[in-house]
Amino acid sequence: MERKRLRGIFLSGLFLALLAGGSYYLYQHRPAGLPVGFASGNGRFEATEVDVATKIAGRLVELGPREGDWVEAGSVVGRLDADDLSAQLRAAEAQVVQAQKAVDETRAGVRKSKADAALAGKTLKRSEELVGRGFISRNKLDSDQTGMEGAMAGMAQASSRVAEAEAAVATAQARADSLRATLNDTSLKSPIAGRVLYRLAEPGEVLAAGGKALTLVDLTDMYMTLYLPTEKAGQVAVGAEARIVLDALPGQAIPAKVSFVAAKAQFTPREVETRTEREKLMFRVKVRADPDWLSAHRDLAKGGMPGIAYVRLDPGAAWPASLPANGK
Repeated sequence: MERKRLRGIFLSGLFLALLAGGSYYLYQHRPAGLPVGFASGNGRFEATEVDVATKIAGRLVELGPREGDWVEAGSVVGRLDADDLSAQLRAAEAQVVQAQKAVDETRAGVRKSKADAALAGKTLKRSEELVGRGFISRNKLDSDQTGMEGAMAGMAQASSRVAEAEAAVATAQARADSLRATLNDTSLKSPIAGRVLYRLAEPGEVLAAGGKALTLVDLTDMYMTLYLPTEKAGQVAVGAEARIVLDALPGQAIPAKVSFVAAKAQFTPREVETRTEREKLMFRVKVRADPDWLSAHRDLAKGGMPGIAYVRLDPGAAWPASLPANGK
């Protein structure tokens, strides 16, 4: 009996020792909490979306990229029917040539009127000398004076016609330039470098002005929106250093910066916080991922991925070696 009692005591002591040892091991290897000087919040990784839309109405005759394709900024992704505009442009260019010839003709008229005025001036001068000597009558002098005035008026009129013809050239040129710009708008160009998210039209469709053909996602402009309580949000500064850890990439801390802090408090949306936290007024904070990191990992992070954003409140605080998976 005594032996059984001693064995029971030994086993109990061994169990307590193992329990203590296991507890100590778990304590030593427990997940590190978020240190002082940092705040965190969960959200979804979002990307900026840009539409490729028509500036003018027209029939879509070509649209190259498919969903998932990568397009470069400035590349032509589609075209509208431009036959009618091309014909109008040719007519406008012909009008420019015609107007320019009219200018040449009026300038020739100016040169002729100047020659007439010069001749009339010489004739008048001779008549004045001859009248003074009594060789011609006064009527001849008056006639030459009238001729001089008419030549000067003709020269002024010719100069006015030049200005009118030059204005016509400018008008025709402006019309041609406008048509060239409109013709250029029939080429649909990508405003950014990005991946095609949606293909919204097909060749043969007639699109109104502003009609959308593609939706692109800018993979170098991605961000996460989180909500922080008043005591934390008051310490956040725009430009503060941040990190984003996505659930799908737990070992990858994406460098980021705070790009926006709401100036007005609001309730936190239901999908991102618990009921207790929703009862508090929260501030919306936007954390934008580093564009260089996104360019180097273009197909790694994707829009819509859930994760946690960490914000450094104290510029002097050192980032922990590893960020807690639960953000606490």
